[in-house]
Amino acid sequence: MAFESLSEKLQGAFNQLRGRGKLNEKDVKDAMREVKLALLEADVNFKVVKDFINTVTERAIGESVMQSLTPGQQVIKIVSDELTNLMGKTQSKIEFSSKPPTVIMMAGLQGAGKTTTCGKLGSLLKKQGKRPLLIACDVYRPAAIQQLKVVGEKVGVPVFEMGSDVNPVKIAKAGLEHAIHFNNDVVIIDTAGRLHIDESLMQELIEMKEVVSPKEILLVLDAMTGQDAVNVAEHFNKQLEISGVILTKLDGDTRGGAALSVRAVMGKPIKYACIGEKLTDIEEFYPDRMASRILGMGDVMTLIEKAQENFDEEKAKKLEKKMKNQTFDFEDFLDQLEQLQNMGPIGDLLGMIPGMKNNKSLQGMEVNDKDLTRTKAIIQSMTKKERLDPDLINSSRKKRIAAGCGLHVSDVNRLLKQFEQTKKMMKQFGGMEKKMKRGGGMKFPFF
Repeated sequence: MAFESLSEKLQGAFNQLRGRGKLNEKDVKDAMREVKLALLEADVNFKVVKDFINTVTERAIGESVMQSLTPGQQVIKIVSDELTNLMGKTQSKIEFSSKPPTVIMMAGLQGAGKTTTCGKLGSLLKKQGKRPLLIACDVYRPAAIQQLKVVGEKVGVPVFEMGSDVNPVKIAKAGLEHAIHFNNDVVIIDTAGRLHIDESLMQELIEMKEVVSPKEILLVLDAMTGQDAVNVAEHFNKQLEISGVILTKLDGDTRGGAALSVRAVMGKPIKYACIGEKLTDIEEFYPDRMASRILGMGDVMTLIEKAQENFDEEKAKKLEKKMKNQTFDFEDFLDQLEQLQNMGPIGDLLGMIPGMKNNKSLQGMEVNDKDLTRTKAIIQSMTKKERLDPDLINSSRKKRIAAGCGLHVSDVNRLLKQFEQTKKMMKQFGGMEKKMKRGGGMKFPFF
């Protein structure tokens, strides 16, 4: 999970401040020492850490904080504000050309996930009403063109390619002309990468920039490379003057040092973050939301957006009716699980709920996506009749279902028990709603 290690360490540093009626300068400096160590262990640039700690300490030992009724919370808010500033203050969006197409040139080292990210960005822009075209200009890496074609087909975005024997600069120029002819309003150019920065690579990118005049040059960086990512970014920026950064594999980096360093060191915004392997796992980067996640304060806005994007409104209405009539069955349950999984890893989703990380009753409880997968497997091993009428499931059917999904009868029993408890809870909600309606009270929020 992104920032997991850093988040845990910062939570520990702030535990000594929370709930304190009074703070003195030593208390603040002791906490800041822990924050400093946490940031350095997260592979954040040393100069960035030093400036960050100095700024936070100076603000935190001010009179207004020390005399506050909740000084600990005030200090945490200051850290949140400064983390947001560190990552760019506000969201930085793609700048679209007034005269289409908008040309987006993707750059980065080999292995950063550039080709897949082209597809992810194309898919995201398509959902936003754009008509993107992907251009395959990586003629050096074996199967790079084919990979882009496969990715493009999966997300429903066309790909322009001329094979691997043509000069990439000529391909980019021809692809741009193709986009103009077919009314594509966004062009995303997948360029070649290397395992390291070399002169020939940079020269080719500079020539391509001169020919296609990109509105955006986005540098694709592997978040897991930490400080090396920042060094790479500085070099590319010096040669190409990039407009922004896309961080990939952020879900695999528990430290997050690159995300916290790259904006401060380069002065260039992080525009997108890739938070999973699926082609839908890309999101616009909001510094304030990311700071909130890091500090365990949740990220309700992103959670709501994910829910709106992944949950079918018509299905939701049908489900509401079934819940009211208490006819909720395993078919409905399976549908809800699948929609929930489409939103991303369950651990990340829980991290977006305010207070979840600090909830003592949940500490030590492992939230595992495999549990959802096992539950789905049990339901999918049932017959259609059994899903619609769970009362049919007797001991022999339980054995068959368990054998069908490779689990134990006890797992099937556990799911059936949980399902019955869920139905009882829904029945109680229904009863509460009826009472509220009779009393002229508010409508119960779940219905």
